[in-house]
Amino acid sequence: MEKNKKQLNSRPPIVVVLGHVDHGKTTLLDAIRKTNVTAREAGGITQSIGASKITFTSASGEDKSLVFIDTPGHAAFGKMRSRGAKVADFAVLVVAQDDGVQPQTKEALQIIKDSNLQFVVAGTKADVAGVSAEVLKGQLEKESVFFEGRGGDTPFVSVSAKTNIGLSELLEMLTLMADVAELKGDLNAPLEAVVIESGRDKMGSVATVVLRNGSLKLGETIFAEENECKVKAIFDDKGKVVKEVFPGNAAKVFGFTVVPPVGASVTRESHTAVKEAPKVKGVFDLRRLKDDEIPVIIKADNAGSLEAIIASLPPKIVVVGSGVGEVTSSDVIDAKTGNAYIMAFESKIPTDIVKLAEAEKVKVERFQIIYELLQKLEEILKKGRLEILGRAQVLAIFPFNNKKVAGCKVLDGRITKGDMLLLTRDAKEIGKGKAVSVKKQKAEVASVGQSEEFGVIIEPQLDFAIGDVLVSVRNG
Repeated sequence: MEKNKKQLNSRPPIVVVLGHVDHGKTTLLDAIRKTNVTAREAGGITQSIGASKITFTSASGEDKSLVFIDTPGHAAFGKMRSRGAKVADFAVLVVAQDDGVQPQTKEALQIIKDSNLQFVVAGTKADVAGVSAEVLKGQLEKESVFFEGRGGDTPFVSVSAKTNIGLSELLEMLTLMADVAELKGDLNAPLEAVVIESGRDKMGSVATVVLRNGSLKLGETIFAEENECKVKAIFDDKGKVVKEVFPGNAAKVFGFTVVPPVGASVTRESHTAVKEAPKVKGVFDLRRLKDDEIPVIIKADNAGSLEAIIASLPPKIVVVGSGVGEVTSSDVIDAKTGNAYIMAFESKIPTDIVKLAEAEKVKVERFQIIYELLQKLEEILKKGRLEILGRAQVLAIFPFNNKKVAGCKVLDGRITKGDMLLLTRDAKEIGKGKAVSVKKQKAEVASVGQSEEFGVIIEPQLDFAIGDVLVSVRNG
């Protein structure tokens, strides 16, 4: 019976930081942590766990703690909320005073409102000459944010990560909000936690969890919904091995049988069957793609980022493969076969894979900000999927080694061995294949240019006719 007694203690508030890209979220957190994230990781675990615990001495002389969730983006936090996960207690809306309200500011604000979170506005870049907190407050009031002293109850703190202006005030404000809310955690309560990041590590499937109630111990069995975990190791946000985690703290947990989804509730009982985080799928059947659709393979360093990216893709982007971890040779071969782009978010691209992609003419790009990856895909959509490299008309058809050879003349551009060729008739595409052999006067050549006559063998064999036009294309 003694074991089931409530053991209520004040717990640190869990705070999510949201705002427009480039408005200083990361630098603000770095300044608060008094250390650079990258430098800390170099001496600890290989990746950020997605949350940081800050301890400081308040103006009253008491030691206070806060846990900041460093999400990969709004979409990821929105995904957690959509799964019904109660993650954060409060939010900090970061807005640069020299740039004002931007599209992602409004997006972050909507997420905060949908999550019913009490929040503080941190007006960053207070050290920039000529900035005005009053102007920024006026812009936010148009978005229905009403501040203390101006008819509302939302706190506003002017801060600078460069000069440390307002950092103490921001922390004091958050701890005051926590004191008023009387946040409590019960060590003997059933485990109540949420997955905020997940992925694969050299030690296997891993997840970062934030505890709201109960405790989590080394060696016990827990569940992220239906995904079982025999807890093999626990690391705190400093990379230190710990044996137990208490309410209001975050930890990186190893031992999951599969990668759990971001936003999954963590308990000691299995419930609500869910699928493992997205894995690399087989190559998509390109015949199902419409002309204006772009095939892509998405790789990310963790499941949270992967889910966030896939959930935010423009309508005409078709995911033909996805997965957690570094870009592999299989990704490159699949992209080549599927004529697809590879977009990597924080995932490593080994040097040998870069060389393979170059040799196979596969476009691979790496991003560190989700917003920039999505912007790039928007640009590709506007440009169009196919770049025309050359066109040639079929003048004759003759057999060679049980295959059909198209005798052609280049109308414009170039036709190169290895090119993807579209067979068109009356301006309509009727088939596609790869130029596996290009010959000029019986000699194999790498490519042919305008007005040159040549023979080409295409795989798979196409039913071309005299007068058809072959169009050499590649992804734009």
